[in-house]
Amino acid sequence: MKLTRRQLVVGGAGTALGAALGGAGIYELVDRLAENGGGLPRRRAGGAEQHVVTLDKVVDNGVEVLVPPLHNEVVTATVKVDETRAALREAREELEAALLRLEDEFAPEPRGLHVTVAWGLPYFNRYVPSLAEKHLPLDLRATEARGRATRALIDSIRFPSDPDDLILDENEVAVFFRSHDSEHVRAGSKALFDDLGGLFGATSIRRGFIGGGFEGKQSLPKQMAMAAGVAGAELIPDTAQLFLGFTSSQKNTMGPGRIANHETIPGLTDQHPDGYFRGGTAMHLSHIFEDLEAWFLNFDFSERVTTMIRPETSVPQGTQTIAQTEEDAASADDVKRDAKRHGAFGHSASLQPASRLQDAIVGNDETPYPKGTAIPQRADFDTLDNPFFWSSRPDVDRLSDDPAAGVHFVVFNPTSDDFHRNRLAMDGVLPDGTELEIDPRGRGAGFNAVLNASHRQNYLVPPLRHRAFPLSELL
Repeated sequence: MKLTRRQLVVGGAGTALGAALGGAGIYELVDRLAENGGGLPRRRAGGAEQHVVTLDKVVDNGVEVLVPPLHNEVVTATVKVDETRAALREAREELEAALLRLEDEFAPEPRGLHVTVAWGLPYFNRYVPSLAEKHLPLDLRATEARGRATRALIDSIRFPSDPDDLILDENEVAVFFRSHDSEHVRAGSKALFDDLGGLFGATSIRRGFIGGGFEGKQSLPKQMAMAAGVAGAELIPDTAQLFLGFTSSQKNTMGPGRIANHETIPGLTDQHPDGYFRGGTAMHLSHIFEDLEAWFLNFDFSERVTTMIRPETSVPQGTQTIAQTEEDAASADDVKRDAKRHGAFGHSASLQPASRLQDAIVGNDETPYPKGTAIPQRADFDTLDNPFFWSSRPDVDRLSDDPAAGVHFVVFNPTSDDFHRNRLAMDGVLPDGTELEIDPRGRGAGFNAVLNASHRQNYLVPPLRHRAFPLSELL
């Protein structure tokens, strides 16, 4: 089902904000295509934290896999509220009331609508600078390493494999909507960015989808890419959860429970036992273009496996879901040996010395976490945005109506520095400071050779009790 040019761009970048919030463009296809995707199991409601979502599980190739919400949207914005205590108090009450109305209408779960409100450093620096200096979580590990106080929310940085034209965003707020129903996502973004009117000035709308054909039916990424006619779409495996052909949401690769909270890992931040942001986390948001033709034509299947996982990894032809248990996690020494022996380190293996627990712990939530447990909670999703569905500054963001394969990368880590450690490891800079002698954009550096980031920013996700204009009530 190939789309016409008009179908691809309807409701898209050239329209007014209200039309963009309400229009779905090509993403209207996701619901229609999902009807052929094998159905969705029922699930429980989520917990108290904003970022934690209880997901259904399926088993594929003998591996437990979490089922992410099909539809995803992030709206970034500036705050339009006056810089006074009275104005912030009114705005806080208005935003919280709107969020509660959404929860009354849609349960905060994938079948309803899950909303996560994240705040950027520009908000804290502009509206509550002295309170932020006092109350933003202190990253104890980074403070010790740097020899100076380092907060859990810090500015995003450029990484060795990033292109020169990468844009480091400076948004004040980002709201992440997730649901199995696209109409619920549209309703949520309209309620906060259209109906509220004067609180926010939207700067971008970022949309996408994720969904594997676990019952043998063609997956959403394959169908959407084919419908959009993006280069290399026909090369995507029919049942792939994501464009690059491998399952991303194996249970053992996703941080469990509250592990990504500021306060869970003992000694990481100062939020245990009673910090203001206890129950919160740090969020990273970026957009990354993916060169599907280069990935599928220049790397045969076995090389795609070793590039994605680790050198010497071998699985049957066509395998998409590959076990990556706690026991499988690579150490820094493993990565160094692989780099020396093979001139390559593999994407997953390079991350694991930074993204997995190096020793068993008992968290401050009294949960035992074994050695090798994943810490980050990823929520990335494929997109056809180029680079966004809509932008308030299309020239600066280099907005195009032409669909492009990519990913909106959303991940929750206990601190921004923790994410930076992970991302640097992906480029061959290990947590102990070792810099592997491998080109960070070369074939040996995971799949960096086919990725091209366009935008990045770090945010802080407060707990539910402080999600609306955090710290403003302390003025």
